[in-house]
Amino acid sequence: MRQAQVLSASPAALALQAARAGQWDEAAAIVASMIREEFALELDSVQIARDGYSLNSVNGFVRLRNGEEYFFKFHHEEDEEVTLEELYRGEVLREAGYPIDLPLYASRQIGRQLLLYRRRYEPRFAEVCANLDFKPLEEAAAALRAQRELDELSCAIYLRTLHAAPGHEVAREPIHQLFHHRLINPGAPDVIGGRAHRFFWERSFDIAGLCLADEQLRAVHWCINGIDYVDTIGELLERSRVLLNPAGLARFGALTAHGDAHNANLWWDASGGDAPRLILFDPAFAGTHVSALLAEVKATFHNIYAHPHWLYHPAELGSRHTVHARLAGSILHLTTDWSPSALRLSFLREKAARLWRPLLEALASRALLAADWRSTLRCALFCCPTLVMDLCAGGEGGHTPLSSALGLSIAVQCGSEPSGGAHDGISDFLDEITPDVPSQ
Repeated sequence: MRQAQVLSASPAALALQAARAGQWDEAAAIVASMIREEFALELDSVQIARDGYSLNSVNGFVRLRNGEEYFFKFHHEEDEEVTLEELYRGEVLREAGYPIDLPLYASRQIGRQLLLYRRRYEPRFAEVCANLDFKPLEEAAAALRAQRELDELSCAIYLRTLHAAPGHEVAREPIHQLFHHRLINPGAPDVIGGRAHRFFWERSFDIAGLCLADEQLRAVHWCINGIDYVDTIGELLERSRVLLNPAGLARFGALTAHGDAHNANLWWDASGGDAPRLILFDPAFAGTHVSALLAEVKATFHNIYAHPHWLYHPAELGSRHTVHARLAGSILHLTTDWSPSALRLSFLREKAARLWRPLLEALASRALLAADWRSTLRCALFCCPTLVMDLCAGGEGGHTPLSSALGLSIAVQCGSEPSGGAHDGISDFLDEITPDVPSQ
């Protein structure tokens, strides 16, 4: 049996499988049983959300017989029984000063993990931003201000909680489930396995109409919009396996962080009137010893380079953008007119100036910025699109030949330096956040 077919039979896993298959009633029935058994609540209804943002989780709404309403969400990861010890750490975030929405009910039992929050009727920030992607930037002033304020607050907490930590403390943090644990099989850290093997081995890829076998996809070099890139996907996977080793990431220090604060895990709280603010929820990967280099990676990639369309709503890509691919020897040439929207690029500029550069300067001043920081950060960014969901066209991620080609090309741009001193948007971002203080 292929690794892709080895599935957990826990209620959380079964609910996620049903939701991915579009079996909404079955998923809702499983969630309802979990709620009754874990919390002894009398239910009227369970509704599964179908927003496309919860890639490895299930969320939705619960109504009790007494009329009370809740928002629920839970994660499920492969082999979580081995790798996840503590899922929900909202209390430590509140103590550190983050604006965090804490659940009213929480089940921490592995395979039955589930959170119930007070029902909010405000949108998540992801929905606010998606509605702004194709509008004039001046209409996004409130969203930009709210994101800027959260970046500044997060940076202040990062700097206040920054500390040297032993490798075993950093390695215990659940954030590694988003990165290194998806690159290996439990107990076999020296070879590519897990989700990475399932996504990139034993299959073929349709790259904008160009068919490549898995070994060919891993071995080709990329030329994207005329820029050649140094590394292949196979090389980036292997480098990520080495550089993102959990204990080794202690070389960058540690801090208190949410770890997965992308916009789908933020409420848009407009209760304050003219100045909406962002409130975090779903702290599944929060911790007090989060590697400082990993803390903001998921928010950086998913709030910026995953938009518009291609990652979360891939079927919509072809109506707005073109993607063309051709193979010349061992080089895959890809051209596209896609780019992040003006809103996303504004997010990137603000995050670079208000969070990333001050953080890296603090690491450098405290001898915590290892010389390989840039390669390590690139690997973490590369893992965001490649390991969050299946990018193979026709696979379980729902991707098309166009969105698969574009997503893989974005992953390569995140992970690899351009050849010959060329520059692209990601290398410009990395140059911008490089501190003047030399790395250690």
